[in-house]
Amino acid sequence: QVRLVESGGGLVQAGGSLRLSCAASGRTFSSSAMGWFRQAPGKEREFVSSMTWSAGRTYYADSVKGRFTISRDNAKNTVYLQMNSLKPEDTAVYYCAATAPYYRGSSGTLRGAVAYDYWGQGTQVTVSS
Repeated sequence: QVRLVESGGGLVQAGGSLRLSCAASGRTFSSSAMGWFRQAPGKEREFVSSMTWSAGRTYYADSVKGRFTISRDNAKNTVYLQMNSLKPEDTAVYYCAATAPYYRGSSGTLRGAVAYDYWGQGTQVTVSS
C-alpha cells in the first residue's frame, strides 16, 4: 500500500521557519515528481512547490518563491519543504503529493493537483502575527 506521511507542521511566529517532511512508503518514489500543496480555511487547495524526478528541477508558487525550498532524499524516500520567513498568510494544511512513476507532463502541469496520484493526509502549519 502506497502511503505519504507528512510531519513537521506546527505553530510558529511570523518570520520563523519550519521544515516539513514527507515520508513515502509502499514503493520507491525516486521516479516520481513530488509536490507540496496547501489549503487554508475557506480556500481552494493551491500549489506550493514541486520537483521533477529526472533532472530535479524545482518550481515554486510566486507567493513562496525565495522563502521556501523543496528537496528530496531518494535514499530515504523522503521529500522536504524548508519554509523560511513565514507569514500569517502561509497558515494552511500542507499536503505532500506524488505522481505516477516516470511522469512526463510539462512543468506547468505539475502545478495542478490532477497530475498527482498519491496524497498525504496533511500537516497543519499556523503562523501567528
